[in-house]
Amino acid sequence: MAQAIVITEYGGPEVLQIATVEPRPVARGQVRVRHTRIGVNFHDIYVRSGLYKTLALPGTPGIEAVGVVAEVGEGVARWKAGDRVAYVSSAYAIYATERVIDAEELIAVPDDLGDDLVASSLLRGLTADVLLHRVAQVAEGSRILVQAAGGGMGQILSQWATQLGAMVIGTAGSDATARKADQAGCVEVIRYRGEGAQDVAARVMALTRGHGVDVAYDGVGRDSFDGSLASLAFGGQLVMYGQSSGPVPPLEIARLAARSAGVCRPMVFHFVRSPAEREAMAARVFEALRKKHFRMAEPRAFALADAAAAHRELEAHGAVVPIVLVP
Repeated sequence: MAQAIVITEYGGPEVLQIATVEPRPVARGQVRVRHTRIGVNFHDIYVRSGLYKTLALPGTPGIEAVGVVAEVGEGVARWKAGDRVAYVSSAYAIYATERVIDAEELIAVPDDLGDDLVASSLLRGLTADVLLHRVAQVAEGSRILVQAAGGGMGQILSQWATQLGAMVIGTAGSDATARKADQAGCVEVIRYRGEGAQDVAARVMALTRGHGVDVAYDGVGRDSFDGSLASLAFGGQLVMYGQSSGPVPPLEIARLAARSAGVCRPMVFHFVRSPAEREAMAARVFEALRKKHFRMAEPRAFALADAAAAHRELEAHGAVVPIVLVP
C-alpha cells in the first residue's frame, strides 16, 4: 500500500490528511516512481484553499517531485529501475509516497545535483526560464522590475536576470526580504510596505530616468498590479505569474493604451508539454544551478504526514526558504 495526502474539502492546512491508498497498476508506457523529495509551492496552497479549483475532490495535491524509478511498464525503453528522475505535473497527485506516470513526462536528474536541490528548484527554475527566455527576452541592457524580489521566485529571477546583464530593480515588504533581494543582485530595492514605504512606480521612473522598465515581473497580484503597470516603459510588458496577495480585479483593456503595454499570464505547464522542449528547459535550469546563476537556500524538510505544518510555514514566512516533503 502507498500513502498520500488526501483533500476531501477545500480549506486551511488542516484539510491535508494522510491516508493509505491502493497503488495504481503500471500500464503500457508508464513507470512507477517512488518519491524521495516533494516540492511545496504556493500553487499547492491555492489548490488546497480552493482559490484554484483545478483539483477534483477527493484528491491529492502537489506539482513537482524527485524520485527513483521503481517499476517500468511495457514499451518503456528509456528508463529502468533505479534511475533518478524528476517531473512537474498539472495532474497533481504528487503529495504521496509514489506515483504512476507516463514515462515521457520524466526528466533525468544529473548525478551531480542532489534531490533536495532539484525538488526545491526545478519548478521555480523552469518558471524562471519561461519568464526570462520565452514570454520575454531578457538580455544585456534590459531593465526589469521584480516584485517581491526577496521571495523564493523573486530571488531566482533577480539573480538569473543579473547574470544575463539586465538592470534589476526589486521590491520588498520587510527588512528581511529586502536583504535577500539586495543579495540577489538588485540595483535598488524599493520598500512597498511598512516604515519607509515608497511609491514603486515613481521610484522606478526616477531610477530609469523616466524610461520605465521593459518587463515587470509580478507574482504578488492584487496589491502590486497597479504599480507594476505604471512602471512600464512604452511597449513594456507586465508578466503576472502568481497572486500571493489575491487575484487582480478585471482589467479595462484601454488602460494598456497609455504606454502600448502588454500583459500576459503564463503557466509553466503550457511550455513543458513537448518532451523535447521540456528537456531543453531542464538542461538550462540544471546548467544555471551548476554555474550558480541562481542559488537556492537549503530547504526546510517536513515529513509527508506533516504537510499541514509545511503549508503553515509557507503561508507564514513565504518562499524565502524552500520547503520539501520527505515521504
